[in-house]
Amino acid sequence: MKSFASSPRPSSSIWGAIQEAEQILPGIWSVSTPSHGGLIVSDERQEAIAEPLRIEGASYEEDVNWAHVILAFEDEFRERGTYPASYLQLARDCVRCWHPDAFTAFTGEAVTHEQSHVLKRRTAYLACVGELCVTAAWGSWADWVPDGKTGVVGMIVESVDHLGHATYSGARQYALVDAKVYENRASPASFASLKAELIDCPTGMAA
Repeated sequence: MKSFASSPRPSSSIWGAIQEAEQILPGIWSVSTPSHGGLIVSDERQEAIAEPLRIEGASYEEDVNWAHVILAFEDEFRERGTYPASYLQLARDCVRCWHPDAFTAFTGEAVTHEQSHVLKRRTAYLACVGELCVTAAWGSWADWVPDGKTGVVGMIVESVDHLGHATYSGARQYALVDAKVYENRASPASFASLKAELIDCPTGMAA
């Protein structure tokens, strides 16, 4: 196993002024700020992180990206006993769920829809490319929505990124759908699946 040199305590972070910092392995610092935190790695560590897991800038925020560092050096963390096995498993699960492509490229393990919220969402939106899908909705409390109906606005799904976020195109279109049908909708919800009734743009709404 490759040995890494210790690195100086980071003097700053992309998340703000550092309040606390701990070097959890040589060249890997866990830092916290008044608003956020994460892992900051040395140049040597950054170069050693496999390309699928490497994030530009060597700062791995604490919500998701921290897990890339743990997974990249999993064997070293396990050998040193830095964290319990459950924490190392959490890191694997986090990368698998939120960055399934990176996980598969690094581990060679396939990821199923049941294991990855992102993969499930991306697949669902890819199936709706070219379709008019709901982007916002109003209940009957809105003066333009009759009782028993839900008012919706939608646009055409143009593309989907690797995280399952859709890009929309075309003009906004408005419609009314049965409130119970909308309540039991799939996500994303196409106008076709809701049997939406197109209407003119309501007064005061953006066309």
